[in-house]
Amino acid sequence: MMDVSVKPEGTPKFIRSRGLKFPYDVRVINSKRRTLLHKDAYELKESEAVLSQIKADDRVIELGAGMGYMSTLMAKRLKVAEIHAFEANPAMIPYIRSVHEANGVTGVTLHNALLGDTAGEVTFYVRGDFVASSMEDNLGDRHGGVIARETVPVRPVSEVFAKIKPTALVCDIEGAEQHLLPLMDLSGLRLVILELHPQVFGQAGTEAVFRLMSKAGLTYFPKASHGKVVTFKRGW
Repeated sequence: MMDVSVKPEGTPKFIRSRGLKFPYDVRVINSKRRTLLHKDAYELKESEAVLSQIKADDRVIELGAGMGYMSTLMAKRLKVAEIHAFEANPAMIPYIRSVHEANGVTGVTLHNALLGDTAGEVTFYVRGDFVASSMEDNLGDRHGGVIARETVPVRPVSEVFAKIKPTALVCDIEGAEQHLLPLMDLSGLRLVILELHPQVFGQAGTEAVFRLMSKAGLTYFPKASHGKVVTFKRGW
């Protein structure tokens, strides 16, 4: 249930969802997100997959940290000790940190970066609705329009995976998975939870993701999959 707590003057209000606290910043929590948080339904399919499949001893890479919901859920509900959360949007980083602080989260390393083939930089377009920001600059006035242009570092995915040695990947990157997944060394992963975006890359892109996972020894796991959120496991 939602609790918009009225605190003494000078302290923030919070919305509670799944026992977690989220500072009530209207730039992040619009009316739709507020309703979903209220119903414990924010990122429902991904949350259920994560809660049923991630283990406390996993080393998790999360791509697309968003508002810090999933990293906080894993850290607090599942007691995952090592999470690396990557978020491209610089405007979201202070909010994610505030969520982690409000919930006493430890063990999460937050990275304001994208992963790619080689090191570099990209332009990121921050919109009035922070969560809708992206590398696309041609959305007109949708989502509050572009309010800032930021330069975001790109880190080589091969180096990141070699250093962290993840056992689980949680990924929601708005269609970029089609191009990023083939660059990854998936051999050390026991689990992938992925939100597909067929509206971006179509049937061919969806089929390519499934072929890639199968080639890496990761098999579609229907019990923890629902709609566009798909789970792949090794040796189940």
